[in-house]
Amino acid sequence: MIGRLTGILGDHNLDGSVILDVAGVGYEVHVPIGALGRLPEGAEVTLHVHTHVREDAFQLFGFDSIEGKQAFRALLGVSNVGPRLALAILGALDPHALAHAIAAQNRDAFKGIPGVGKKTVERILLDLDGKLVVHGNAPAPRPIAKAPERPVPSGPAGEVVMLLVGMGYKRPEAERAVETLELEGKDLQTLLREALAAI
Repeated sequence: MIGRLTGILGDHNLDGSVILDVAGVGYEVHVPIGALGRLPEGAEVTLHVHTHVREDAFQLFGFDSIEGKQAFRALLGVSNVGPRLALAILGALDPHALAHAIAAQNRDAFKGIPGVGKKTVERILLDLDGKLVVHGNAPAPRPIAKAPERPVPSGPAGEVVMLLVGMGYKRPEAERAVETLELEGKDLQTLLREALAAI
């Protein structure tokens, strides 16, 4: 089984996967959306990999830290949590935030994560209570007063902004990058690449 890969990071795909070029072989690796913004395209990176094998699929799930991989595997041990759902959770909550939410039994931390309902949250909090240990020091999340937000731009510009925010970029940073783009006649994939380059 593949446990770790080091190579040149290629394409960022809209489905949350990346192509990692390892000695001329391109591995398609699914990574949490939040990690995409931290992975520099064209640079050499190391991904800690979980290999998921089923009868009809052979998939690689990669993380920029060993803690991410450990948290992913812990989530897979929860009833009815599959790899896609575990990846979505880690796209919204990094391993430290997830461990803190479980320790504090904070149900609100999971709000808004696609596919995560009340029953799933209860299973995660029950099954992983005291079991998810993340090494390293990370400050506990503090509540932050939110300033009123401007409306998200409409059309392709708005879609690119939301994709960038999902990748972990700050919204003002994403909006500034999109404002520099020429939108006419370009598909979403092209606009996303140009926005990432502008950032």
